[in-house]
Amino acid sequence: MLMRDLLWRGPLLVLLPAAGVLLTWKLRGLQLRGLPRALRLLAAGDDGGEGEVSPFQALCTALAATIGTGNIVGVATAVSVLAGGPGALLWMWLSAFFGMAVKYAEGFLAVRFRVRMPDGSVRGGPFYYMEKGLRRPGLGRVFAACTALAGVLGIGTMAQVSGIADAAEIFLGPACTGRVRLFGGSFPMVRAGCGLVVGVCAALVILGGAQRIAKTAALLVPLMAGLYVAATGLILATHASELPGALRLVVESAFGLRAAAGGGGAAVLLAMQHGVAKGVFSNEAGLGSAPIAAGSARTRDPVRQGLITMTGTLFDTLILCTMTGLVLIVMGSWRDTSLHGVAMTLDAFRRGLWFLPAGVSDGVLALSLAAFAFTTILGWCFYGERSIEYLAGGRAPVLVQLYRTAYLATVFAAPFIDAAAVWVAADLLNALMALPNLIALFGLAGLVERETLRRDLPG
Repeated sequence: MLMRDLLWRGPLLVLLPAAGVLLTWKLRGLQLRGLPRALRLLAAGDDGGEGEVSPFQALCTALAATIGTGNIVGVATAVSVLAGGPGALLWMWLSAFFGMAVKYAEGFLAVRFRVRMPDGSVRGGPFYYMEKGLRRPGLGRVFAACTALAGVLGIGTMAQVSGIADAAEIFLGPACTGRVRLFGGSFPMVRAGCGLVVGVCAALVILGGAQRIAKTAALLVPLMAGLYVAATGLILATHASELPGALRLVVESAFGLRAAAGGGGAAVLLAMQHGVAKGVFSNEAGLGSAPIAAGSARTRDPVRQGLITMTGTLFDTLILCTMTGLVLIVMGSWRDTSLHGVAMTLDAFRRGLWFLPAGVSDGVLALSLAAFAFTTILGWCFYGERSIEYLAGGRAPVLVQLYRTAYLATVFAAPFIDAAAVWVAADLLNALMALPNLIALFGLAGLVERETLRRDLPG
């Protein structure tokens, strides 16, 4: 735990925002001036270039991995009175704004330095721009190894199945009291059942390969995000008069003008730490995961795919996380020290949707949490497989199959593993992914600037 805290409170807390600020400056605020065209490109289809999936499917695969428990549990943890308080939301916004420039650079580099595989397909991602662009193949191997481990041991499997089990317990309530004896221990039956059901569902998609993952993501991501936006939007619409006060509280708490989570400079630092860390956990800007999906898009234009890739941060953090955070603040659930994580969000949903039939608010939250977590499982398997391919030089399909098997086995076993230890491992592995990726982004920032600004953005 010491190593994890040292990385997230030390170099990453500085390097992640610094990369975003640097790229925003070099690209002349591309995330603002290029956003209208980026949104139009989402509906434009591919441009006839090489690749396995459409640009929209590549974006949805990346969103499948990023829209997860962090949008519900992570935001609640960040804005809790015991953590960063409401001020963390402002730092999350700033992290996302500058993170859009980072995501653009990652998507650009993924296509700019992608390679042709022995079977004729193309691959891209941080390992390739570290090897071909930065000329540091060792850095690429470190990144690939950490990504594969993060998928199978951390954020991709165990953390998400735990979130789905939480959702099932929310929906079933006091009725789910049965226990089952397995592996010499006693476990809640609902959690054991979740491992089985989720494992089977994940296998049906994952064993179909990258294209089935991308197609499933393109179907599920818009549906699940739409449901969640509708629910949180309804709460905020019915409490619109309280929004100005909530936004004022966010700003005052972020700069220590109101002691929401402590006092003075300590409160500001705490809010900044939680806001930046949870923002990165949510949108993964700088982590290097999204460009693995971007590198498979059917396109010939790095700038085009970079613009599409950066919209992921808009949807994930600036929309979904913001709506969660505002609901928690408006409903006052963030102040309750007895509530943590999903229980806090559930309390806010119950308060905000009190006028709906009993159980509807619980069902909406449970369904959203389960869907977010399930698509994250699919997205991180895709990332892990691509990482194994890179480590094997693209010539070891047997190793990819073994990775899939290990990945699915972890999904089945996840309910029986200590969730607290999983989150520690996930944070540490994510940090070890981010460090080599940030080195590459700083090293290649000049190339991104030159090749982006020397021509007009695509329309």
